[in-house]
Amino acid sequence: MRLFAIRDYRHLFGAQVIALFGTGLTTVALGLLAYDLAGPRAGTVLGTALTIKMVMYVVIAPLAAAYIDRFPRRALLVGLDVIRGAVVLALPLVSEVWHIYVLIGLLQAGSAAFTPTFQAVIPDIVTDESDYTRALSASQVASTMESLLSPVLAAVALTFMTFDRLFLGTSAGFLVSALLVLSTRIPDARPSTHTKAWDKAAAGIRTFLRTPRLRGIMALNLTVAAAGSIIVVNTVNYVRDVLGGSQSDVAWMLAASGTGTLLVALVLPRVLDRIAARTVMMTGAGVLVGGTTAAAALIAAGLTAWTGTAIIWTVIGIGMALIITPTGKVLRASVSRNAIPEVFAAQFSLSHLAWLITYPVAGWLGTSAGFTLAWSVLAILAGAGATGALLLWPRHDGRGVTTAPATPAGHAPSEDRSTLAKAA
Repeated sequence: MRLFAIRDYRHLFGAQVIALFGTGLTTVALGLLAYDLAGPRAGTVLGTALTIKMVMYVVIAPLAAAYIDRFPRRALLVGLDVIRGAVVLALPLVSEVWHIYVLIGLLQAGSAAFTPTFQAVIPDIVTDESDYTRALSASQVASTMESLLSPVLAAVALTFMTFDRLFLGTSAGFLVSALLVLSTRIPDARPSTHTKAWDKAAAGIRTFLRTPRLRGIMALNLTVAAAGSIIVVNTVNYVRDVLGGSQSDVAWMLAASGTGTLLVALVLPRVLDRIAARTVMMTGAGVLVGGTTAAAALIAAGLTAWTGTAIIWTVIGIGMALIITPTGKVLRASVSRNAIPEVFAAQFSLSHLAWLITYPVAGWLGTSAGFTLAWSVLAILAGAGATGALLLWPRHDGRGVTTAPATPAGHAPSEDRSTLAKAA
């Protein structure tokens, strides 16, 4: 409650929640639109749209960081919300499949620029370290609640309206998000130490490559994506075709994973006050490796059962939260304040690059060769990511860490030294 007593954070968090649910409802409506236009090819259409989304996230986020200090951040966030609202408003008017691809490209380009900008704003508004950790957890809870509730809200809404009306509602949601951002006092970004746009775009990537703990996070991104792809891509077909469940059963199975994530996100801030982030995240990596291995073993042995599947899905949700929630704290501790936007944008891009690798394994390989092979490959990738993180992120890396170019090697920014020690 102390966190939400901060007015500007409260308004920004409200804007995030509304935009998240707008995106979730748009995803449901987009599936119906794809089926309306393409029929049996709807899965191909959605798969292509998802690929476009990942490509936009990988490419646009670093470019957004390159130019973020040239624009007022509040105006930028408001403009991106308006653009997304306009794109969603245009979606029900399309008549060709390629129209969907163009509009989804624009929508996801806006989201790819919005998210790292939003994340970089939070440290300037929530300055207390423990409150900042709780702000990260609150964002994780919001994302989880969106994944749990959006399908339910969409189902209820579609009993009273057609899916094209659902697009109108989500468009209005983006405009409300813009108004909430407009009501906040967001400080402009500190000038970057880089003068050329390419240097700014690549600065975050270079920081990741030369900072041990951030190289570890790059590896953990692969572990999260490998385990998460089983949940995101394969749950529908697995529940419907293997377990013989209904559409509501699919929702409940997704909720099992989301519940695991939600519970951990609620309790983790207090844990991170006492236990190093590295320890928590490596534990999460172990949990995800165990979860993906169990999923592959379950399907290989033909032991498909509702209870076993629900337990594994919950375990994967727990492991994802153990890695994702502390990530922002580690990023903030590893660079000087003026480099925060660059490193957050780099993480946004690099994490989605990992998903771009694992989505085809879960989707295309799972469809063509079966779940046993696909999940076995994903378990191997999860294990490779966890092993890489252990090797790349030393147990004691508080000394000799290379941070942002503006910070002398071997020293953390003075304002973040205590945080640096905790993150190690």
